[in-house]
Amino acid sequence: MSFMESWPVSLKVITFILALIIGIFCLVKFCDIFVDASCSIAKKLHISELIIGLTIVAMGTSCPELAVSVSDSISTLINGGNANVAIGNVVGSNICNLLLVLGASCLFTPIIVKKSICKKEYPFLIGISILLVIFVIFFGLNSFVGEYVVTRIEGIIFVLLIGVYIYLLIKSNKTNNDEQINEEVSEIKEIKLWKSIILVIVGCAGIIFGGEAVVFGAKGIALEISDAAHLNHDLAESLIGLTIVAVGTSLPELVTSVVASKKGQNELALGNVIGSNIFNTLFVLGISATVNPLTSGSQIVVDVIFMLVATLLVFVFALKGKIGKVHGYILLCLYLGYLAYLVTRTII
Repeated sequence: MSFMESWPVSLKVITFILALIIGIFCLVKFCDIFVDASCSIAKKLHISELIIGLTIVAMGTSCPELAVSVSDSISTLINGGNANVAIGNVVGSNICNLLLVLGASCLFTPIIVKKSICKKEYPFLIGISILLVIFVIFFGLNSFVGEYVVTRIEGIIFVLLIGVYIYLLIKSNKTNNDEQINEEVSEIKEIKLWKSIILVIVGCAGIIFGGEAVVFGAKGIALEISDAAHLNHDLAESLIGLTIVAVGTSLPELVTSVVASKKGQNELALGNVIGSNIFNTLFVLGISATVNPLTSGSQIVVDVIFMLVATLLVFVFALKGKIGKVHGYILLCLYLGYLAYLVTRTII
């Protein structure tokens, strides 16, 4: 950002905000293009709809988070500093999915919870959330610099676990013949092979550009806020990552869940959130940490613990078989309280 040093502060802020908005728009739009084109190619190669749904489509929902976090990871590798946006984006997106997305969905129609989710996918999500807390708190502290680190080895472990998760999903769904996944994939239009390849390349380019733009905008806004208000830069960066960037990259899940809920079709809302959070934690955080160990200030400890608490709370609600309107209000109030805490800790 050295080329902007002579710019007026107001022009810098406008540029950073525009970069953030354009970046999020590009991520959402080009992720859809990439997923549809990739699925079309997979169909041409006669790959089963089940495998396409559980890999390409499932990972596609985490493409925005992946682009942002990997971009920030590479940025810190080149320029130094902490990866507050990378970690904050993943943790913030998970919290946003659990409290904001589910909370908003419950206000229109209660979410009916399948028993199989509470027996299989959700315990797996709790397990990896606990593992992340252990990695950050017990193995992550670098006492020399007073920072917390998600190491490259831990990143590789997460990447291996996502492979195990996908294998178990495919094995389980082959037995149960999940019609919902097959239907979702069959709705994706087949495109000519040459056109699909071009769209995959265009989608990748758009995703990379969007990720770079979001990180550029987020870090720039954090820098201007911290300089203008004399705040801790790490806390300001973490605030942007946990809120604006996290909500922005979770917009597809939020819009889809609320629209489905209004139509009374939100029985899949919980499953989608669980799947998204699993991929965020293992796939996004894993690849980002494998590229470059992710460092953050001590504030990350509170954030990952709160993420675990939110995960456990929703699980308690889900065990009752239905997540209703009262639960929705509780989740939304918790999210607003968490946002208030983030702002307070940054200012004070």
